[in-house]
Amino acid sequence: MPTIEDELAALRAQVRLLSDRAEIGALIDAYALSLDERRFDAVTSAALFTPEVRFDFPVGEQETLENYAEAGHAVMGQYELTQHVTANHVIDLRGDHASVRWNAIMTHVHLRETTEARGERPGAHFDVGAFFTAAAVRTPGGWRFSQVSLRAGWTEGKPPLRVLRRDAG
Repeated sequence: MPTIEDELAALRAQVRLLSDRAEIGALIDAYALSLDERRFDAVTSAALFTPEVRFDFPVGEQETLENYAEAGHAVMGQYELTQHVTANHVIDLRGDHASVRWNAIMTHVHLRETTEARGERPGAHFDVGAFFTAAAVRTPGGWRFSQVSLRAGWTEGKPPLRVLRRDAG
């Protein structure tokens, strides 16, 4: 028969697991919001990523936060606004490390200059259905992404006038 101490230890482990899952889910949400709100500043980045984070996106790869703000503004600046909706967060915890996967539907509303150049109606957009994979680590400040990858599953609409490709090391 389990002792009170055994039951308390099991309960603590379960609370920690649920807390970790909630924190990583909130990290995913904060990352998506940072993209839509164009927050690529050092404070936001430090709350989302480890300093040695590795990015692997269709527009390029990067292995540190150096130039993250510049790259983020360049890519997202091609759109009037964006909306990143995430779902199906799958979080595989292994102590202070986690493998994470989530789906995203991303709407990118083109700039007025893009729609005018194409003769399209204002508000025309480029949509992407994708999945993200990531690695997260527990830090003294909470969970942070140490790696983030994006793979598009489908697209609808025309991409921006100039597709930026950034290969940085």
